[in-house]
Amino acid sequence: MPEPASEQGGDVLDLWRVLFLTAVAIGLLVIGLIAWSVFRYRRGGRGDGEPPQFRDNIRLEVFYTAVPLVIVAVLFGLTVGTQRRVTKVQERPDLRVEVQGFQWGWRFHYPEEAVTVVGDSNDPPTLVLPVGRTVGFELSSTDVIHSFYVPAFLDKRDVVPGEENRVDVATTRVGRFSGLCAEFCGLDHARMGFTVDVVPVAEFEAWLAAQRQVQPRPSVPGTAQ
Repeated sequence: MPEPASEQGGDVLDLWRVLFLTAVAIGLLVIGLIAWSVFRYRRGGRGDGEPPQFRDNIRLEVFYTAVPLVIVAVLFGLTVGTQRRVTKVQERPDLRVEVQGFQWGWRFHYPEEAVTVVGDSNDPPTLVLPVGRTVGFELSSTDVIHSFYVPAFLDKRDVVPGEENRVDVATTRVGRFSGLCAEFCGLDHARMGFTVDVVPVAEFEAWLAAQRQVQPRPSVPGTAQ
């Protein structure tokens, strides 16, 4: 798993570790019991007769029914708790970014800063974000279903035409990360990528000031400006 670059990604990674270690422990236990049974009750020599027969063991049956139920209940509870934290959105995030997917590129609009960045499969755009801030992404599509996916955030959301999806990401470290469309959307789907630059707040403010000087704002095919 990549090192998370968001608080939500940290929650997802923690849950993955719990699930993985639980699976390893159960797997080793099952393999160990099978191996013990094979060697403990193997039939030696040329002895006659059947091995001891057991019809039932109520206590054992209750035990091996109850324990898996408890394990599943605990994992279910941890999963629900993580899902609630990851999908929770703030009414007023530190920064709002409108993300619009189209065949085959992305439009990133910062409505409160009056800044827009657009790119396509030939010239992928760069999404610039401040570190240590909660960013509210408002996702929409102009044509078909896309998917907004930044592997370093360990989270993704579908971008559906006619529907607005929302996801909050709290960035935790400076860096450059790759982003992509994770839903097959046509001919250039594999090239529908973008870059995410998470930078210090002062650098982000300087970037915004520089972007405001760029005129005119780029447009997206099929949309009105």
